[in-house]
Amino acid sequence: MKVIHQKLFSILFAGLLASCSISNQLKRTGNFDKQAHRGGRGLMPENTIASEKIAINYGSTLEMDLQMSKDKKIVVSHDAYFNSDFSLTPQGDTMTKEDGLSRLIFHMDYDSVAKYDVGLKPYPAFPIQKKIHAIKPLLGVLIDSVEAYARQKNFVNHYNIEIKSNPKYDGKFYSGLQEYVDSAIKIIIEKGIAPRTMMQSFDVRALNLIHQKYPTIQTSYLVSASNKKTAEGYINELGFKPDIFSPEFTLVTPELVKAFHQQNVLVIPWTPDTLKEIQRLKDIGVDGVITDYPNLFSELK
Repeated sequence: MKVIHQKLFSILFAGLLASCSISNQLKRTGNFDKQAHRGGRGLMPENTIASEKIAINYGSTLEMDLQMSKDKKIVVSHDAYFNSDFSLTPQGDTMTKEDGLSRLIFHMDYDSVAKYDVGLKPYPAFPIQKKIHAIKPLLGVLIDSVEAYARQKNFVNHYNIEIKSNPKYDGKFYSGLQEYVDSAIKIIIEKGIAPRTMMQSFDVRALNLIHQKYPTIQTSYLVSASNKKTAEGYINELGFKPDIFSPEFTLVTPELVKAFHQQNVLVIPWTPDTLKEIQRLKDIGVDGVITDYPNLFSELK
């Protein structure tokens, strides 16, 4: 009988921990996680110190992407190259798409990366984006800057940081997956933000590395609209239960949200960019959204 009671207690305690975990995550950002995609690229040049400061002004979680330079420094950038839509050469010239694609960050030491401007060129996809001089920052430098800025605002930053990896990019856009993940998380731990950080990726390998080696760091599984499965199917695909499921917003249905909540997994879709889309998602019970326009959050009901 004593053994039965012990087993029952273990089961109940495990359930309580799971319940507390999801409850604490929800409370972390006031029950709805307002995330600024790449810092809010609809308003400021993406993945820059300036954009992440804007995210703080709107009370948002700071979402960003990572790449690796030739000298193995971790750079905040969505693309592994210089996107010709908004990048200028060190000489201040525009680039063709092919020229931009050829300028890989992993082929340059960071000192060279920092010579490119990514904030002055008008970006037609985001017409109200403010134009300022900006560079692709080092992750450590960005964290130092936004942590100092947040203290001035009496704000506590939370982070959603993406590992941009794929088997076909191993050794081409970064040295190797393990070193890439370890290098990024080393900075996150040293800067003291690990308890306030979720690590996201489309790459199940990266998330499994984090889950196994850094189990206290939250993981978020990103999926695109072409990857349509049930909640159970996504969890099986990943190989473990993530803290957050982060689908392209068009995939989200009330049934999918309910299924993940039954698994104590939060649902935070990307990237709805109209008030109508964000409101619809909030109304069907998602736990937050990642948007290019964090200014829209103030209009939610």
